[in-house]
Amino acid sequence: MTETPTSSPPASPPPNAAISDFGIDTTTMSSREAVRDYVSRLGSGQLGSLPALLGLIALVIMFAAMSDVFMSLNNVANLLAQGAGRTIIAMGIVFVLLVGEIDLSAGTASGVCAALMAMHLVEQGNLLGGMGSTVFYAFLAVLALAALLAAFLRIWVGAGLSVLTIVVALSGLGANPWVEIGLAICAGTAIGCITGFLVSKIGMPSFVVTLALFLAWQGVILQFIGEGGVLGISSSPVLNKVANGNLSTAGSWALFLVAAGGFAVVTLGRHYSRLNRGLVTQPTPLVLTKVGVIGALGAIATYLMTINRSPNDNIVISGVPYVVPIVLALLAVGTYVLNRTRYGRHIYAVGGNREAARRAGINVTKIRASVFVVCSSVAAVGAIVYSSKVGSVDPQAGGLNTLLFAVGAAVIGGTSLFGGRGRVFDAVIGGTVLAVVENGLGLLGQPAAVVSIVTGLVLLLAATVDALSRKRATGGVR
Repeated sequence: MTETPTSSPPASPPPNAAISDFGIDTTTMSSREAVRDYVSRLGSGQLGSLPALLGLIALVIMFAAMSDVFMSLNNVANLLAQGAGRTIIAMGIVFVLLVGEIDLSAGTASGVCAALMAMHLVEQGNLLGGMGSTVFYAFLAVLALAALLAAFLRIWVGAGLSVLTIVVALSGLGANPWVEIGLAICAGTAIGCITGFLVSKIGMPSFVVTLALFLAWQGVILQFIGEGGVLGISSSPVLNKVANGNLSTAGSWALFLVAAGGFAVVTLGRHYSRLNRGLVTQPTPLVLTKVGVIGALGAIATYLMTINRSPNDNIVISGVPYVVPIVLALLAVGTYVLNRTRYGRHIYAVGGNREAARRAGINVTKIRASVFVVCSSVAAVGAIVYSSKVGSVDPQAGGLNTLLFAVGAAVIGGTSLFGGRGRVFDAVIGGTVLAVVENGLGLLGQPAAVVSIVTGLVLLLAATVDALSRKRATGGVR
């Protein structure tokens, strides 16, 4: 009888098989390998903010060559303040874009917050007298609705700040710049709760919802201020200095030490932590070089900003503008939230594949609603900055090109319109590009028509790069 041959058991994998299979997680790249990997990612369509950075450098060189004033210290400081408001709004819009949505109401929502801030200041805290009883009680009803919707979605921060807005409105607290700032931010949060509920829970397209609210909030601003009216805020030294004041020389260097030192500690700490765990990370020389270059650039910029830049010999204007630490603080917080928290990972997951995120146990409805809360809250900060720059709030606050420039800044910086890809830093780069275009063309005496045309072409180019890079990343699949 012939025995049936039995199959031999599979050979045991060598001890290093697991390591070789997951080598990307357990090995450290050399400098040459890191550069090759970066070039490979660029070739696959993962461009990030590189096109915007290259475009920014080209624009700065071009305008510096064409205008003797462009690179002057006074113009550079003014440029930072001019573009800060829109850039901050764009930082909030990044959160919405990451989940594949759009918020067209962020501009006028910020205008509502600015109008509330200015009215509270002008009316000495008497919002009832400023609005009239009908509008005032309707305003309170909307805030109460926002609180209820936020509680229903379990966005407790939104519910709490909406209730706090009601308390401030009813309390009749006298004019105080910090109360006005808090009121604006809380009102922005309440607006975001309403928008987020309509989009995530009701299921209405974000484009339609936010377009409708864009028009509605514009009407609210007009109701608050009145046709042809203006509410001034320059009488408040604190509100006036938000976009027009500067840190002292000591404060400027203290900001540099905190910002550069904090960046170095976080970057190097994370790098060496990954090295100790045997995880893949960038080569140490490249990390040290990045930290050193950013520190050197920060030191040079701080030194230049501490030089007297006043054209009048009898007046001294020096120091880093206040808007710089405001933008840096928002950038640090936003980057930390997106990169280092579970909430941030859930945002990227929802934007990358909503159904897969739902199957993984992520509360997709809450995440989609929450990004609108973040967007409107940050837009309120932007409203404070741009209102401070002009010193007043009018019926066009947050309208006109404010929203278009803010969305454009996020997209130009490298945030994808399709969701799942982008950083808060992208909005800063994109906002700087738009500010440079507007400022440079203005110095060259170009009319508003040319500025609009060039800005539109820059945005169109950024959207084209985004679409082509995404198509390349998916292997050309349509």
